[in-house]
Amino acid sequence: MRKLIPAIACLALVATACGGAGESEGGSAGPIRVGLIVSLTGNYTPLGSEDKKAVELAVEQVNAQGGLLGRKVELVQRDDKTAPDQGIVAFNQIKGQIDALIGPVFSNSALAVEPLAERAKIPYLSLAPAQEQVEPIKPHIFVTPALSSMYAERYLQYLQAEDITKIAVAHDTKSAYSVSGNAAMTALAAKYGVTIVADEPYETTTSDFSAVFTHVRESGAQALVFWGSGAPGVTAGKQYAASGLKVPLLLTGSQASKLWLEPMGADAEGMTVQSAIGVVGDHLPDSKQKQVIDQMATPFKQKYGYPPPQFAQDGYSASLLLFEAIRKAGGTDKAKVRQALENMDLITPNGRFRYSATDHSGLRPEYISVNTVKDGQFVPTEWAKEQLTKTVSAE
Repeated sequence: MRKLIPAIACLALVATACGGAGESEGGSAGPIRVGLIVSLTGNYTPLGSEDKKAVELAVEQVNAQGGLLGRKVELVQRDDKTAPDQGIVAFNQIKGQIDALIGPVFSNSALAVEPLAERAKIPYLSLAPAQEQVEPIKPHIFVTPALSSMYAERYLQYLQAEDITKIAVAHDTKSAYSVSGNAAMTALAAKYGVTIVADEPYETTTSDFSAVFTHVRESGAQALVFWGSGAPGVTAGKQYAASGLKVPLLLTGSQASKLWLEPMGADAEGMTVQSAIGVVGDHLPDSKQKQVIDQMATPFKQKYGYPPPQFAQDGYSASLLLFEAIRKAGGTDKAKVRQALENMDLITPNGRFRYSATDHSGLRPEYISVNTVKDGQFVPTEWAKEQLTKTVSAE
């Protein structure tokens, strides 16, 4: 079990200087500089701001424990303004100053930054779930959130268990995450006995979803799966609640946040929303997985007054993976850090990562929860609770 998570003595921070031959070797070096590019302005500000809080928390924790390999960790932060071209500008500003990179959260920006990081041979942990980042494999690119295809498959598993065989899907044609998720759901549907009877495209700027709901009503679908991030999730959710549409609305992990719950208010009650396992940590049995989730959730809630949302889980998990890779590499040599990531087996708030030479996403759909909104909280469905208990017990 030591391979999966450091000893309990080091649980307060998974990737601290709690051992390792490289520790003394790096003690006299300067700070470890980690680049962080996230959306702090623009449409994805709600996502990027939560990632930022979580990465900063992880850095505070590691530095409070004496640093990583005896070296202080510093963040070099930039705002991609929810725009791919600004992601490129941000990367070019910091690429010569950093040992590794975390972010962006906006899939389109992540895809723009990816070839630059690969060319510079900088270990890069992406906070975006778009499939194209790791298919095909690029040596220095790793993904932290579950891929959109995993969200798609998890919903199909749930639909099969609920005997739902006909669904409608709405997807944002301007979002790489949404397009990838929709494509994966289309490709995998037959495997789970599901037929997509309506596929409704929309754009990020769409403000009226009435036509989508009309088509869904006419299609005979038993459920509507909505692929989208940021503002469209709230807009569509509000309009769905007022539409009188009787089929259940299923939203993906992009809505697993108070930033969706709060503007939705009472309209969110009863809606189905996916999330990373860490979002519903309170509902898990005692396990190594729950310990790691609590390691993040308790101080996050103390500091900000609310539980860490989906995006914070991603940022914190990326930090733990990177810190552990640097520790295993004995320093910040980029080739060694990359190799350490590719051989990583670590439990994080997002679940157990097992990166390999042929898998730079590392997670499985089993670490995704399917939740119902009850009294303003994400609560695992009975199906999800049973599935998650099996997953964490197997660890």
